[in-house]
Amino acid sequence: MTIAHLRLDHINMDFPTPNGSFRALENVNMVINKGEFISIIGHSGCGKSTVLNIVAGLLKATEGGVVLDGTEVDKPGPERAVIFQNHSLLPWLTAYENVELATNEVFKIPNWKVRLMSKEELESQSHKPKKNKAEMRDWIERNLALVHMEHAMDKRPDEISGGMKQRVGIARALAMQPDILLMDEPFGALDALTRAHMQESLMEIHADLKNTVIMITHDVDEAVLLSDKIVMMSNGPAATIGEILEVNLERPRDRIALAQDPAFNHYRHQVLEFLYARQRNPAQIEEEKRAGGNPGAASVQTKDQPQEAQSPATHKLQVVA
Repeated sequence: MTIAHLRLDHINMDFPTPNGSFRALENVNMVINKGEFISIIGHSGCGKSTVLNIVAGLLKATEGGVVLDGTEVDKPGPERAVIFQNHSLLPWLTAYENVELATNEVFKIPNWKVRLMSKEELESQSHKPKKNKAEMRDWIERNLALVHMEHAMDKRPDEISGGMKQRVGIARALAMQPDILLMDEPFGALDALTRAHMQESLMEIHADLKNTVIMITHDVDEAVLLSDKIVMMSNGPAATIGEILEVNLERPRDRIALAQDPAFNHYRHQVLEFLYARQRNPAQIEEEKRAGGNPGAASVQTKDQPQEAQSPATHKLQVVA
């Protein structure tokens, strides 16, 4: 019997509030195969980040749980690297040193830490061969090169742009050699052009390393461009997986060619139909009711210019948060 790479099994998540328990997630089930690129999309408040945090081991589900390669996930671990929207780099360290910090955590265990670790914790690290000083430098430089940041490895965060900071954050996560890359709207704070470049880099990295990737996004086009499957969440409270869309587009993918591809536009339409016809933003509906508008009209957020004025290569469509 084949063991699933990653299984989310009957997850319920409750949070305490002054008015009693609030159910954020209900009966979330999903099986993810090794090497798949999964996007999770949905309106604000539907529990996307909660799902990601449970997989990361940062939150423990009230009921159900996560199983990775046959082992229950009950705490954070280096086999699951998290990349947040904020790069979270240490400002006094260079790009190289920020990546080195994560590399040391996985490939070099100090003697003082060995003395504090249990036998089980030491065994969990054993599948990562330790590296000597020269090997560590080569490994750090290789991961910076993967995100095209080898030229700026000696610069501190205040000396590089926002997109470059996020590249270093991705290199730091990749340097841990994780089985799963967890990305919480990693490009949400970037301008449209930088975001497109980062998407291209992410596709190159995924093709090269074949990591399993789970990414939260509000961008419909980004989800279709990058994903093997798009997980569409229902509205909360008690949010769950409403639908999983398989994206059968050949790789490598070219955004310009896909802009005119009927299959790409079909997938895009399916996501939009789910979000705006079947799972409309509750806050938007209430606002329309108060304004006396048409609650059936869908609102689309575009970047920088009206939709009709944008080129197919740069058009961005996002879920209104």
